[in-house]
Amino acid sequence: LDLRSAQARLREARARRALAAANRFPIVTASGGGSVTKGSSETGTGNTRELYSAGFDANWEPDIFGSVRRTEEAAQADLEATAANLYATQVSLVAEVALNYVELRAYQQRLAIAQANVASQAETLQLAQWRAQAGLVSTLDVEQARANLAQTRAQIPGLETGYVEAERRLAILLSQPPGAWTGRLTDSTGIPRVPERVMVSIPADTLRQRPDVQAAERKLAAETARIGVAEAARYPSFKLSGSLSLEALSLGGLAGADALARGIAASIAAPIFDAGRIRQQIDIQTAVQEQALLAYQSTVLTALTEVENALTALAHTRERQQNLNEALQAARSAMTLAQQRYSSGLTDFQTVLDTERSMLNLEDNLTLSQAEQVSALIRLYKALGGGWTASAANSATAAQGH
Repeated sequence: LDLRSAQARLREARARRALAAANRFPIVTASGGGSVTKGSSETGTGNTRELYSAGFDANWEPDIFGSVRRTEEAAQADLEATAANLYATQVSLVAEVALNYVELRAYQQRLAIAQANVASQAETLQLAQWRAQAGLVSTLDVEQARANLAQTRAQIPGLETGYVEAERRLAILLSQPPGAWTGRLTDSTGIPRVPERVMVSIPADTLRQRPDVQAAERKLAAETARIGVAEAARYPSFKLSGSLSLEALSLGGLAGADALARGIAASIAAPIFDAGRIRQQIDIQTAVQEQALLAYQSTVLTALTEVENALTALAHTRERQQNLNEALQAARSAMTLAQQRYSSGLTDFQTVLDTERSMLNLEDNLTLSQAEQVSALIRLYKALGGGWTASAANSATAAQGH
């Protein structure tokens, strides 16, 4: 819906640009009329009088000092800024859809991990119960295993809630009812993978591609053009008008050559004393232009900062994921070894519980890290201004490890 609203604003800006361009041309109107009047016999002759007319009127104000031209420039810049804002909305929408999709897949994978751990911990509980029945361990091991299993099961409702919420947010982003995507993404394709190499534009390309930078620059151009409009009010204005009409006392008389009437007029108006109104209007518009300049500078700095932050986040999430992968492999080996030693009576049950909890936490954190890495890449593409073209890819630099 935000995208449709931005499209409507673009249509409005196009119409305003066309309206500004129309002011360069004359205005021609056609008119016609007829009247029949009968005088009073008491106060006059009582005669009936007819009057008919048809003609054209034209008015034109030459743009000698550039007011209309600068207004058109401002409207054109506003149109380009609105088009850039539409593109910014598209980029944001695609990024939000991608982020919510990654979040949904992360919840899906975390649910699968929790359910697999529930199955594994149920087996551990069964093992503890067998050993307790055999008199090899106390019921303490059984209760600890039951508590550990219940704690893992308690995580599942929260994960299911997060999954459903992400599914509904995805539907809303696609302008659909909240339940439109229920059950449509049940196939577990996993979290998308991040490529080893990411093409990163040089700063100049980033500033050219960022739609918010483009919009801010065009807004600055529009406000600069409006200073010219305010300046033009200090100078004289000229107006030309003309008319061509037919006038007759009967309807048939309009066809005669003697019915032709024509006229032309010219006028000039110049400000002499306005108590500083024009000067203040120029000062106002100059201050507005300065605000647009500062907003443009701020947008540029924000754009560069967002790119650098996204690159840093992507690099750090990759490093974190590598460490978590190593830790998870070690945790899986430790859990297998602990279960084997517990079955043989060589270690206590607390060691088994600790290794199970450690592996569950690491699997969950690894999934979150994978999602964060993909999200960091999405935010990087968003910070770079969205879509890629062949020419942009050729001019970009390859950043290994980012």
